[in-house]
Amino acid sequence: MTERPVKIQFKDLGSIKADYANFDALGWKKKNDLYIFINPRHADAPPAALAALLAHEALHQDEFNSLAEETYAWTMEAAVWCEMLEIYPESNDVQHPLLQRENTLKQLFVKGGYTNKYIKKTVYANKGYQNLPQTSPGFERL
Repeated sequence: MTERPVKIQFKDLGSIKADYANFDALGWKKKNDLYIFINPRHADAPPAALAALLAHEALHQDEFNSLAEETYAWTMEAAVWCEMLEIYPESNDVQHPLLQRENTLKQLFVKGGYTNKYIKKTVYANKGYQNLPQTSPGFERL
């Protein structure tokens, strides 16, 4: 939307806001610049897992968020992780906190028949999203 590259960096998310300290990543818009900040604990994660995480965060293109947008982003992340594992199966051969996230999303995605059925339920039950509106600009239905 900004017609500029998204800036990606590892950053202590707690320095933005204490509530974000344990987030895995955060899409952020500051003026006309878009950023994706990744928690430094994932700096040594397999590149395929980082690709899936980035697929999620790249969907956040403005300062608005919603349950529909998060559902779409989590579903995209799961789909990308599944594709990455087909190409780079060795990505899942290590122990890493980001892989726990990715494999949980994959399980929900597969269990739901490669749809957002169970991911949506998980997003709606997430306490971090309890104050989000149902829809936001660009994500009015899902």
